[in-house]
Amino acid sequence: MDRQKIALVTGGAGFVGSHLCERLQSDGYRVISLDNYFTGSKDNHILGVEYREGHTKDIATLVPEDPDIIYHLGEYSRVEVSLSEPEIVWDLNVWGTFAVAEYWRAKKCKLVYAGSSTKFGDGGLNRNMTPYAWTKATNTELVCNYGAWYTLPFAVAYFYNVYGPGERSGKYGTVVEIFRQKCKAGEPLMVELPGTQTRNFTHVADIVSGLVAVGERGIGDDFGIGNERAYTIIELAHLFGADPVLIPSRPGNRTSSAIDTSKTRALGWNPSHQLETYVQECMRSK
Repeated sequence: MDRQKIALVTGGAGFVGSHLCERLQSDGYRVISLDNYFTGSKDNHILGVEYREGHTKDIATLVPEDPDIIYHLGEYSRVEVSLSEPEIVWDLNVWGTFAVAEYWRAKKCKLVYAGSSTKFGDGGLNRNMTPYAWTKATNTELVCNYGAWYTLPFAVAYFYNVYGPGERSGKYGTVVEIFRQKCKAGEPLMVELPGTQTRNFTHVADIVSGLVAVGERGIGDDFGIGNERAYTIIELAHLFGADPVLIPSRPGNRTSSAIDTSKTRALGWNPSHQLETYVQECMRSK
């Protein structure tokens, strides 16, 4: 009898990670999640997934199994806020990811790394504007170099502004969910100046299907997973039926981000969800 394949998801109790765990389990994998619950939640646990609580620095001890594939999503993942807590960013995104790379080298399986589209923001200038952007861009180079140095299979995917069920608000939240919660509470929607900064909002189901395609068939760097339709943040507020209140911009707030999904589309992936539809559903159920 063939051994059941093992998928290890770091950050498996987070927003994207929990959706990915659910999909991988439905695809027949034995799924192991490693999460320190910095932003993840036990409310996101999927029945049947094995959860290990701890830092990615301790991945070798916490996950002694031999996975067939690692999806490394378990990093610090907020842009502007990272300027106020660089020590946490360094701990999670530098020491944590180095340990994951060493674990990958020892296990010799495939690694799918969740890069950040901030690397491409404002013509590439954004990659050094915050601790988050810099560490994520540097980690893509680390993964590519490990792949070349040690002849290891890998793929680097880039997410574009994920939204959908299970999204979080608050300090580490994402703008769609922050707006949804404020709209539900009857509070004004705050938009940082100039308000014309654009984002490519992508439903979590499309992110997950892209990750699975990249995990199965993608090799190398530059697998963009995002919806090419861009919206300004003011346009997003208008979708929620609000006239936003403009507030001063925070450092690190990029104006735009280039998107290229051609390599992911070549694997047979296409986004199938639209932001307007999701917001309309949110408005009907508020």
